[in-house]
Amino acid sequence: MLDLTYETPKPKVIAGAKHDWELVIGMEVHAQVSSNAKLFSGASTKFGAEPNSNVAFVDSAMPGMLPVINEYCVEQAVRTGLGLKAEIHLKSAFDRKNYFYPDLPQGYQISQLYEPIVGEGEILVDMGPGVARLVRIERIHLEQDAGKSVHDMDPNMSFVDLNRTGVALMEIVSRPDIRGPEEAAAYVTKMRQILRYLGTCDGNMQNGNLRADVNVSICRPGQYEKYMETQDFGHLGTRCEIKNMNSMRFIQAAIEYEARRQIAIVEAGGSVDQETRLYDAEKNETRSMRSKEEAHDYRYFPCPDLLPLEIEQGWVDDIAKTLPELPDEKKSRFVNDFGLSEYDASVLTAEAENAAFFEEVAEGRNGKLAANWVINELFGRLKKDDKTVSDCPITPAQLGGVIELISSDAISGKIAKDLFEIVYTEGGDPAEIVEKRGMKQVTDTGAIEAALDEIIAANPAQVEKAKINPKLAGWFVGQVMKATGGKANPKAVNELVAKKLND
Repeated sequence: MLDLTYETPKPKVIAGAKHDWELVIGMEVHAQVSSNAKLFSGASTKFGAEPNSNVAFVDSAMPGMLPVINEYCVEQAVRTGLGLKAEIHLKSAFDRKNYFYPDLPQGYQISQLYEPIVGEGEILVDMGPGVARLVRIERIHLEQDAGKSVHDMDPNMSFVDLNRTGVALMEIVSRPDIRGPEEAAAYVTKMRQILRYLGTCDGNMQNGNLRADVNVSICRPGQYEKYMETQDFGHLGTRCEIKNMNSMRFIQAAIEYEARRQIAIVEAGGSVDQETRLYDAEKNETRSMRSKEEAHDYRYFPCPDLLPLEIEQGWVDDIAKTLPELPDEKKSRFVNDFGLSEYDASVLTAEAENAAFFEEVAEGRNGKLAANWVINELFGRLKKDDKTVSDCPITPAQLGGVIELISSDAISGKIAKDLFEIVYTEGGDPAEIVEKRGMKQVTDTGAIEAALDEIIAANPAQVEKAKINPKLAGWFVGQVMKATGGKANPKAVNELVAKKLND
């Protein structure tokens, strides 16, 4: 955690026609486990394969086929729990969740209801510099994914692709601690960041590898505090679940719409039905999908094909030793070791690859200067070119070389930008490029003074104006920089201009 003082954000208040209302939000994040094989079979999990090509007999529910647990998926779930500072259960068990879908050939999903592999944890959600909310994690359980029904290939038929069937999912369930749409999006963003740092989920929301179910309810101000005191859900309104959200923007829009829908119902004297809803992005509305099922509706019972899963504490401890430095700790270190602002540290640690690139650039150099160049020049250019750090044309050593030349006053800031462009597009050693192309900064005050004297002599009227209004001295600085091709030392130019105009 950062060695900084955080304040808790205020809950989102929405004004109704009669009363003010507050939001209460809980999240269920479904994260596909990063694994080459499925949870209970050796079938591939490769995305984009031909339909029904990544299907083992057990995935397609062939008679007599028995599931065999994938140890690596269990390890990934444990790693995720440790990364969320959660309790790891040394004994867990799998249950059958019974329901019918055309793309669920078994007629049930193997999940964990009664004894999940991971218990209570926490996540610190950043809402801006110095502002954060601690969201409690209730549990993480392992389960298998269903297949996919395809409805747009034929006007009269639907098709079923079982490639996703049996893929390992971690369902990460939060407590109802989130109090607004922005917090909900920030929570998913932070969760995705941690999972990517851990390497337990790639977080690709476009491919469906990270999805969120959003539970929304409303309550009058003060009721949430009563819930926190008593843990009695009766103080909160009836919740509705919005399924399969895979966009931060849509998560926020769906919550806003759903909250106002519920407020309108309650203030009109009605009651909110507990149900599952879908969000229509085109119409910006939620619509009813089905009534919200409870656990008994799924007829859960222990999976007879799988023994309880027992793991050893020593194995968990070994996994803990391999955990990487996580975002909050890395951000704290960047603030403390490199003297960065919390905002800059947040930008640099948003992705593990970006943080690693920055550290290489900053090693043994001016950390603030390195951060400025990585965030503004490098990230800006990569965004323009639709590239990422992983396919960056300039190496950390090359960018570090540019920063060294700036720090040693070998080149000016303006020349540094020209040099960056050359290295980015053509490659090469920055120091050699500066030497060969005559880009070194002019530090000879005699040469700078000679150029300034010529400009002063040619512009007596401008001199008189600058003596009356010192702000106009910048014009002379610009003219000197232009006359020297941007090579003059800006500090020396400013000092000489001030001296000459005050004589």
